[in-house]
Amino acid sequence: MKSALMVWGGWEGHEPKQCVDVFAPYLREQGYHVEIADTLDVYLDQAKMRSLSLVVPVWTMGTITGEQEKGLLEAVKSGVGIAGWHGGMADSFRNNVGYQFMVGGPWVAHPGGVIDYEVNIINHKDPITAGLRDFKMHSEQYYLHVDPSNEVLATTTFSGEHASWIAGCVMPAVWKRRWGAGRVFYSSVGHVAKDFDVLEARTIVQRGMMWASR
Repeated sequence: MKSALMVWGGWEGHEPKQCVDVFAPYLREQGYHVEIADTLDVYLDQAKMRSLSLVVPVWTMGTITGEQEKGLLEAVKSGVGIAGWHGGMADSFRNNVGYQFMVGGPWVAHPGGVIDYEVNIINHKDPITAGLRDFKMHSEQYYLHVDPSNEVLATTTFSGEHASWIAGCVMPAVWKRRWGAGRVFYSSVGHVAKDFDVLEARTIVQRGMMWASR
């Protein structure tokens, strides 16, 4: 049986536990044994971490110790998959550049706060986005500092209404990448659990978890 570890905590405004409750049932439906933890100390168990198929981090901001970070990064480097979204993966551990290197792009801004915006699928052949059309969100639109080695699957374009100097900027919103032998998937869509009521947003994360999992 494949195994997935979901680790939640940090700032409650991103509804980490509620988001776990959105995706844990899906993983179980796919035949995974799902372990849910609310402490980063779980990353210290090297044998457990290396035995996993997938890690889904749902931890906003907060701090992580050097040993906890090492446990996670080494597990992914060994081949364990990791998959997540904004509220749990790219807005985490702002002082840890090694973690940010693994993710492929830390969050830096959401001009205008909760607004209407569009996500544009740019890779229609990849299994994560195949068959999906561009879709609209009413949520935070995220500006990130993005690794050029990411394989971008979807983007979003800033209008400039809330930050005139980025008008027309096309920002990666969904990508996949490698970290050692591990697969890394990330979607910036996902401020709160309700965002995943949008079918495309939820489907992209579900497919991304399956792609990342070994």
